[in-house]
Amino acid sequence: MKNNKFYNHLFFKLSWDDVSKDDVIQIIQLARKEDLEAFGLAKKPIAFGDFTTNTLVENKEISAKLVARKRLCICGVELVKLVLDVYDGADGQGKSSFKSFVKDGDILEAGQEIGIITGFAKTILQAERILLNFVQHLSGVATLTNEYVQALSGSNTKLLDTRKTTPTFRVLEKYAISCGGGYNHRMGLFDRIMLKDNHLSFTNASKGERLALAVENARKCNPDLAIEVEVDNLEQIPFVLQANADVIMFDNFSLEDLHKAQALVGDQAWTEISGNVSIETLPTLGKIACDFVSTSATITRASWIDIGLDS
Repeated sequence: MKNNKFYNHLFFKLSWDDVSKDDVIQIIQLARKEDLEAFGLAKKPIAFGDFTTNTLVENKEISAKLVARKRLCICGVELVKLVLDVYDGADGQGKSSFKSFVKDGDILEAGQEIGIITGFAKTILQAERILLNFVQHLSGVATLTNEYVQALSGSNTKLLDTRKTTPTFRVLEKYAISCGGGYNHRMGLFDRIMLKDNHLSFTNASKGERLALAVENARKCNPDLAIEVEVDNLEQIPFVLQANADVIMFDNFSLEDLHKAQALVGDQAWTEISGNVSIETLPTLGKIACDFVSTSATITRASWIDIGLDS
């Protein structure tokens, strides 16, 4: 029987409350420095700042609307206020405000207003590009995720994300996955034992009793962590089952072998499909009735969604 001890750790949905605001603020501060202070360049300019805005714009209070240019699953609404807070604090111009008409995870139609920003013109113009970069990228991830989830509809198989994320953006991108209807797992190397092909190959434990022993040793050393094993052929499965792994990942299996593998495991462990996953293959993969299907495509293939800031 499946081990339910780690059930709540195998998959979950990040909420905005799960996101460290202090860490996100650090990312925003770096983004601001990149835009205004040449962060990342070895040779710094003689002077810093937004010379266009400072030269041409009267610094009066204004309002601007965030608008969806196309149908999308919105993500980043909660981030808007943090971006404005960083720019307010750096510029000392006073507080900006953001009134949202939607919440993260909502499906919006083209032309629908997301919210209204009110504040000083210079602050809003300086923050505009960074703010849109965050929201357009995260909404692109959430929108594509939602399309993948819809492709699995009618199946009990859950769509999972992976660790293939933009460095330092992992929590935000995984939050976007959650907003799009997908599930999160493996936040990092710290929250699960994951015996992948390279781990097994480097320790000469890819098959037979040595494979079973590797899984058993992983359990003994880490009794409080779920154990997942990546297999790339049917012959490995009996030895992984013998060692009572919690999750078995079928990596790049053919459709025929996926059916055989799922039948072989049955209810003895949680099963996950990985590799060759696309929006076109998901309806077929869902019919195999594995517990999970994981893909990096919802992040790596996501396009930024067009969102405007209109005066």
